[in-house]
Amino acid sequence: MALLLLLLAACAPGAPPPPNRAYGGMPITGSLAFARQMGFSDCVDTATTLRCRKRGMMVAGQGPFEGGLDLYGDDGASGFQGLTLWHDADQRAVFGVEPFLKARGWTLCRTGTEDRGDQNIWTKPGSPVRYSIDMSYWGKRRLRVLIDDGTPPGPCL
Repeated sequence: MALLLLLLAACAPGAPPPPNRAYGGMPITGSLAFARQMGFSDCVDTATTLRCRKRGMMVAGQGPFEGGLDLYGDDGASGFQGLTLWHDADQRAVFGVEPFLKARGWTLCRTGTEDRGDQNIWTKPGSPVRYSIDMSYWGKRRLRVLIDDGTPPGPCL
């Protein structure tokens, strides 16, 4: 019976995309049409998501970065939640945004266990987003721009 319910759930239509929201000229949540409108037109089906990319993105005067949106559902119909940025040649480049954030009153919370999953999470009261930078990584170090829902970023070290 459980297998039947699982199969039925897999056939259900996908969730609608979240509202289209941008911050600092960057798309943070929204639909595939919004992603394309914001210049994310280089899309590849990865079997679990539709990854749409944009080159040459600047954040806090730093970059240029590669940007990626992971859209869920059939052909990205369920939209995306969060923007991922990285630098192909310089793993430390994403840290360049930290002095900008600190100078403007953002607060740092460093999470993790010192060997995996570590994040520098920057928040600011009243901001609709938070920035999360990988501290430990196995591939490209990422800077993620995510909606800040007001929950604490986690236990800070």
